[in-house]
Amino acid sequence: METSSAIANGELQHSTALGIDAHQHFWSFNAARDTWITDEMAVIQRNFHPADLKPLLTANGFDGCVAVQADQSEEENEFLIELAARNHFIKGIVGWVDLQADNVAERLAHYTQFPVVKGFRHVLQGEADRAFMLRPAFMRGIAALKQFDYTYDILVFPDQLKHVKTFVAEFPDQQFVIDHIAKPRIKDGIIEDWKLDIMEVAAYDNVSCKISGMVTEADWQGQSAEDFRPYIDVVADAFGPDRIMFGSDWPVCLVAASYNDTVNLVREYFSTFTQAEQEDFFGGNARRFYKLL
Repeated sequence: METSSAIANGELQHSTALGIDAHQHFWSFNAARDTWITDEMAVIQRNFHPADLKPLLTANGFDGCVAVQADQSEEENEFLIELAARNHFIKGIVGWVDLQADNVAERLAHYTQFPVVKGFRHVLQGEADRAFMLRPAFMRGIAALKQFDYTYDILVFPDQLKHVKTFVAEFPDQQFVIDHIAKPRIKDGIIEDWKLDIMEVAAYDNVSCKISGMVTEADWQGQSAEDFRPYIDVVADAFGPDRIMFGSDWPVCLVAASYNDTVNLVREYFSTFTQAEQEDFFGGNARRFYKLL
């Protein structure tokens, strides 16, 4: 990825505030389970554990991260909770529960004994029913989150944003965050429909957005910083500096860019923002959203 010479040489100063990478993953690779990691993504067909991430965080001015589920099972929650217990830089976990289950409130109550669990996510982007989030049973599960002060990460593709508008409108007191700016088709330069829909979702002030996961939606071999600027412009303008946060999407980002390049891409973009706005984007907003210690 092309970056400015100042950034490539490490001359751009880190924020004086310690930052948070608000979106990354850990896994012990299992080919039978992790079928979404295709042979095209061979670079990430291996284990990724905290010892692999910690030096990258430190080198880029982050003192913590939020680990997000990569497998839809409660075993995944146990795996992440155990990692967090041994690695205090994991400040929060976004896990998974069956939000359609009759005992969802019981399962959510179970996780209150683990303060590191901050919220939950379902891989909506992979559902054949593009309006899966509007199913009554799923919405009943979402309604239960507020009782336990849990957040919800919305993982969707652009075609699902029209349903997201209806979805978030039903829960004005629930805190939501859009993952990966809803994965617009950056590689193809397609922006208009996504732009209109993301602006409508941003009108709900209980919705934030992670500027994350962009490099994998662009050309994996020939991307440059300018490919992303129009999309970041939309999100930064629509959500404002108080409702956006940085996420690397490591190690998934490695199929297209290094961790450092992923950080520098947005560090360069936000270099013209005020110091306070940069500190919020690179950590403050995530700390407040997830109530990180």
